[in-house]
Amino acid sequence: MREEVENALKHIRPALQADGGDIELIDVQDGVVKVRLKGACGSCPSALMTLKYGVEERLKEQIPGIKSVELA
Repeated sequence: MREEVENALKHIRPALQADGGDIELIDVQDGVVKVRLKGACGSCPSALMTLKYGVEERLKEQIPGIKSVELA
């Protein structure tokens, strides 16, 4: 599942990079994806919304078995 998540993040990453940020995959365990937001995304007040309504929703759509995405 980790490889699937890495592939999906490759498609999400350009949008984050366009705003001066990035995302790093830390772990995938029992359907829970742990990531670290970097750059501008790491300190952005909207980071949690980006994580839940952007990254998490896209991953859930693309990969069956993803339950949630959390900050590491």
